Amino acid sequence: MSWTIGLVQMDCEPGEVEANLSKIEARAVEAAGAGARLVVFPECATTGYFVADRLASLAEPLPGPSSERLSGLARTLKLHLMVGMIEQAQDRYYDDAVLFTPEGAVHVYQKAHLFGSERAVFTPGDRPVVVETALGRLGLTVCYDLMFPEYIRRLALDRAQVILNATDWITDAWQTSMGWNRDTVSSLVRIRALENGVHVAMADRVGVEAGWLSLGGSTVASPTGRVLATLGGDEGIAFATIDLSNADLNRWSELATYLQDRRPKLYERNADRA
Repeated sequence: MSWTIGLVQMDCEPGEVEANLSKIEARAVEAAGAGARLVVFPECATTGYFVADRLASLAEPLPGPSSERLSGLARTLKLHLMVGMIEQAQDRYYDDAVLFTPEGAVHVYQKAHLFGSERAVFTPGDRPVVVETALGRLGLTVCYDLMFPEYIRRLALDRAQVILNATDWITDAWQTSMGWNRDTVSSLVRIRALENGVHVAMADRVGVEAGWLSLGGSTVASPTGRVLATLGGDEGIAFATIDLSNADLNRWSELATYLQDRRPKLYERNADRA
């Protein structure tokens, strides 16, 4: 089975939910017109990222007005959509990736790994999410999750076939001088795909918010680490074909037996040497 994925690389207007939703809708329509069956948007796509001082007015419960609108969009366009959103659940806030299906199902993943100042704002999720869909088994992640190989490996062991990542990788002059750049984050996608024998698709943001540059470099990689589609630093949509029954990839999986060849006991921490 093969199908087309679209990665939307967009700038967001901080705090302007209506404007961001309108852009999401326009890009989803464009991607659907190009034949995409799954479209992935960046982290915090509906609100912008640096909005900690406005969470009380911007975060929404799920279901809520924005999720209902996006769910309707997925049904109308007959698309799977994954969108980065900020969720309010009672007195807690979560950095979510929300998957909307054409059948009307809504699957919520709460970001498990929080970076830096995020810990003062968000509550970390504690449940890995792999969703059975008409396209295959999709593992949901947000941004910093991709830095933890054992976490992505967990999704692969849960039989995820495609791992999706909604992100906003940011940088400044110092981080760039240290080697943190667009090529680095694109390579991260390739490595996670190769080491787990799965497709990995990352949709990153672009633009400048609160003085921080979003890197872009949205990338889709195959289980061999091959780049199927990538973008630079501008807004756009990257399209790639995901073929879960490809003969060459099946042959590759017979040779690249990384998951079977693991020795978990060998990797356990030895208390005597702690």
